[in-house]
Amino acid sequence: MLLTLVIIYLLITIAIGLYAAKRVKNTADFAIAGRHLPLVMIVTTTFATWFGSETVLGIPAKFVAGGLNGVIEDPFGAGTCLILVGLFFAGKLYKMTLLTISDYYRERFGRTVEVACSLIIMLSYLGWVSAQVTALGLVFNLLSAGAISIPAGMAIGVVSILAYTLFGGMWSVAITDFIQMIILVTGLTILAVFAGNMAGGADKVVAFALSKDLFRFWPEPSFKDMIFFFAAAITMMLGSIPQQDVFQRVMSANSVDAATKGPVIGGICYILFAFVPMFLVASALLIMPEQAATLLKEDPQRVLPTLVLEKMPFVMQVLFFGALLSAIKSTASATLLAPSVTFTENIWRQFRPRVSDKHELKTMRVTVLVFSAFVLGYAIYMQGTSIYEMVSGAYQVTLVGAFIPLVFGLYWPRATTQGAIFSIVLGLVTWLLFLATPAGNEFPAQLAGIVAAFGGMVIGSLGPQAIADSQGAHHRLVGA
Repeated sequence: MLLTLVIIYLLITIAIGLYAAKRVKNTADFAIAGRHLPLVMIVTTTFATWFGSETVLGIPAKFVAGGLNGVIEDPFGAGTCLILVGLFFAGKLYKMTLLTISDYYRERFGRTVEVACSLIIMLSYLGWVSAQVTALGLVFNLLSAGAISIPAGMAIGVVSILAYTLFGGMWSVAITDFIQMIILVTGLTILAVFAGNMAGGADKVVAFALSKDLFRFWPEPSFKDMIFFFAAAITMMLGSIPQQDVFQRVMSANSVDAATKGPVIGGICYILFAFVPMFLVASALLIMPEQAATLLKEDPQRVLPTLVLEKMPFVMQVLFFGALLSAIKSTASATLLAPSVTFTENIWRQFRPRVSDKHELKTMRVTVLVFSAFVLGYAIYMQGTSIYEMVSGAYQVTLVGAFIPLVFGLYWPRATTQGAIFSIVLGLVTWLLFLATPAGNEFPAQLAGIVAAFGGMVIGSLGPQAIADSQGAHHRLVGA
């Protein structure tokens, strides 16, 4: 019965998404909803995009293992990213007539940097989308009591998301996000109240978490622990900023006011509401201590679904899986769309010049389909990897490769194309070296990469000018 209701819910969201697809007349409608979304929808779509499988399943698993210290990347880093976007990036980017974030790199630094950053951004989405697909596979596997394998569940989930994203683009994503956020917030709030009562009251859950030191936020006061803590914090906080899905939400706004305020409100709401799944998993440790302890050793991501399926009444099961599917689908649809639009606009156009807007729209849809197939294959290949790790690891490449050129391009007039290229190359090479050698165990690879990227930008931009100035001074002295 529960599986039947889930399938009905999927069909309803597909119908809503296809209805929204009627608004898509051109590439701007498909990519950025024609810049027509009001503030409330910018808030809901930023919140819903961030609130994915890692928030409902991954964050609680990391929380019970390492407390708040273990979830610094997400939700704290991820939510702060949206706040920073609204405060420092949205206003500047919204005033430009751009379809993708990579268009900015082209306008500021040229084609080479555009293509390089596009590839970096597209690569980062593999891990993030795969995490959502993996969660969908887990949901169908649990609901069918193992009758549907996890890979088969992944395929069903991808098809259900494709059904409306392929046709409606950003319009379908925004409208389904709005509805799914209402279901998500309502469902998880009711579940939290019910679980708290089952555990003996919210105060007992909080007291239990305190007794287990789960609210410990800061690391041990050693250089190594502090530096790894800082690196984890900035991975999603800064690495998520040069992302197409964030940019799409900014550019979809109907005013600069909505573009700047939407991400800030969405980010604050995300950080606050991410505590609800953490509260639920702490409740599970009180409600079913022995079973939870076993699951924490085998697969911590199954603690919440198991609590709901085995200890809660049917209506709570409907609420939980409705909320979980809402979280997954809202994130997955956005992250399937973003890299597909980037590929069409910033990579494919290098080989096939724009013929017409209708042809461009068709290419975007084909790309969504192809990218979905790649994601499904990657998710099946990576089966067994932690959802949280898949998401947090996805942002390291954009942090070391694309963040510095974006920031310096917007805020440092002396940044040059050569500086941007130096930044990308040095950032990526240093990051890969630290990942591949024991050095990464002593100093975080992503932090080494962003420091190198910063150095590359400064040296690459100022170096040629300094050499030219010194040569000019030398010639003046010789002439004198």
